[in-house]
Amino acid sequence: MASKSIVLRFQSKDGQFRLTVSPSDTFGSLLSPLLDHLPKDIDSTSISIANQPHGGQERSLRDIKALTFERVGLNHGDRIFLTYSTQAPLNGHSGPAKSEAQPHNSSNRLNGKPLPETVDLPPVPPAPTSPSATIKNPWETVQQAKVDDELDKQNGKIPRSRDQKMCRHGAKGMCDYCMPLEPYDAKYQEEKKIKHLSFHSHLRKINSATNKPELKSSYMPPLTEPYYRVRKNCPSGHPPWPEGICTKCQPSAITLQQQPFRMVDHVEFSSPSLINTLLDFWRKTGSQRVGFLYGRYEAYTEVPLGVKAVVETIYEPPQNDEIDGCTLHEWDNEADIDEVARLCGLQKVGVIFTDLVDAGNNDGSVLCKRHFDSYYLSSLEIAFAARLQARNPKATKWSDTGRFGSNFVTCVLSGDEDSNIAISAFQASNSAVEMIRADIVEPSAEPGVMLVRSEDDEEELMIGPNGKVVSRRYIPEVYYRRINEYGASVQENAKPSFPVEYLLVTLTHGFPTEAAPLFTNSGTFPVENRAVLGEGQDLRDVAKTLNLKSGGGRDMDPEGGVRAASDFHLLCFLHGMDILSKDEFALLCRVATTHSLADGFNLLETPGWATLLTIIQESGERPSKRPSPFSAASHSYHQSASFTSTSILSRKRNGDDDEDDDDHDDDGQLAKKFKGASLR
Repeated sequence: MASKSIVLRFQSKDGQFRLTVSPSDTFGSLLSPLLDHLPKDIDSTSISIANQPHGGQERSLRDIKALTFERVGLNHGDRIFLTYSTQAPLNGHSGPAKSEAQPHNSSNRLNGKPLPETVDLPPVPPAPTSPSATIKNPWETVQQAKVDDELDKQNGKIPRSRDQKMCRHGAKGMCDYCMPLEPYDAKYQEEKKIKHLSFHSHLRKINSATNKPELKSSYMPPLTEPYYRVRKNCPSGHPPWPEGICTKCQPSAITLQQQPFRMVDHVEFSSPSLINTLLDFWRKTGSQRVGFLYGRYEAYTEVPLGVKAVVETIYEPPQNDEIDGCTLHEWDNEADIDEVARLCGLQKVGVIFTDLVDAGNNDGSVLCKRHFDSYYLSSLEIAFAARLQARNPKATKWSDTGRFGSNFVTCVLSGDEDSNIAISAFQASNSAVEMIRADIVEPSAEPGVMLVRSEDDEEELMIGPNGKVVSRRYIPEVYYRRINEYGASVQENAKPSFPVEYLLVTLTHGFPTEAAPLFTNSGTFPVENRAVLGEGQDLRDVAKTLNLKSGGGRDMDPEGGVRAASDFHLLCFLHGMDILSKDEFALLCRVATTHSLADGFNLLETPGWATLLTIIQESGERPSKRPSPFSAASHSYHQSASFTSTSILSRKRNGDDDEDDDDHDDDGQLAKKFKGASLR
């Protein structure tokens, strides 16, 4: 006789529902009906059940799929509590996306070992071509960075303790004097001397004013990027600019004011050796240097809902360095370096440059060029930072275009008022980025002043359809507000120039209390693109760094050997040789970042590593009888010293150095002698 059906009640964070089942059915039969009642974007493998909402006996549905309801003791009318996790949607799509963290039991394995976790950067929607180029329902389709999703889930309120003088209630009560403050509270910002609101605090502030639940109105994205260009495809029907323009397609007048918020609040360098390595170039040559910062973004707890950029390494691109500045060449392998960083769980987070002049006192002191009475970031450097920020936009679901501002930071190493080398961190404001993109402003010879472009420049003039001379460039009216000598706020015309302080935002910086850098062997392998110092990168440096020519492989220290491969510059060089396969190189990056001894010995068994050892041996470096990339390699940090910054930065599209290319060609010819070696 068939058993009588029973009704089970299910409760989850998305609601309640009931299912009719048979006592002899198993929990595995619940998966399909449960997915019919739950949201479409949940991870079916994360479903767990419990007998209580909190503190009960929670079990994964996969672990008990073979058990029957009758055996567990479920009766008619019993309530079951469900927990599960959701998956983030891809940009422009509402389907489930790949989870942000690669699980260790992934099918992506090499010799039975899982491949390293990587950082998949959220795809950024394309730049808008007009103010009306928006995305439908960005809160559903735009994929944000992981740190933004974490901060969106936080309450963000600032807790306060009970005021002994003003609070008249009990220990569990609350009043106006002890209730939590909003993260954008102005009095709290003033007390803690926080100059700018964090991005998420600013977001909460404007969202509370834009979307009010009590009005029951439709939701509107609270963020809108500035747009100072002539609108394309004007609906008025007139010829496009410069033949025609109207009030619908021309940009409005611009009133500059200091940006009240910042996209990133703090820059943290994982180790002082990062700065010292960059400073060594200036110490040896007296010339300035530029490097790109690679790291990750994390929550910053010192300010409400703050974000910090954690710098793990600095990569120095091809450049010509001079006493008063630097000229950047075309960076041909930028995509390859970004890929190496991604495999290490990092991304490009900013740029750093030096601007140092020795004071001539033979005591390590430098001249103070940047101070209150001069400038902190020159107009040329602001334009440089704005272009980099425009190339690295921030994806956010709170903007109608799916993007808003940038988390890209700019750091300067220069002399402070005590003639010591100090770090300064900045960002160009969102208005500065759009004004550079719209070609409204240009740097001036005076570093503290930005020029407003003129429509009458000869290179921008053309003959219109009616035979008259017209300009291709449209410059809207630009104003800024200042406090005059009488203490009153007045509006000034920004033409022909205005102070650069209206275009930058200052950040804080520092080092961790206990340094725990991701790359523990930095400084042993030569830094790239330093041929001017007579320093190059070749296979002999690889053998020396990994200590491959030392004898006695049986006596090597495995733990110290793992640190030997933990160098970002070494990884970039090996990636450029193209000897290891994609899976093998991913495993090498895992060894360099996680320092896993098991993964290190697993790498020894790969054919790509054997090919590398053969090439090193044939080039004159004799590896040990039992070749291992992990030998005890001593390393030392550079001595602590001062920090720097540069004043002249520009792009150069020609003149790449060929010395390193010749070295790689020699290695490539050598590799062709061996069967199985591949150097492309």
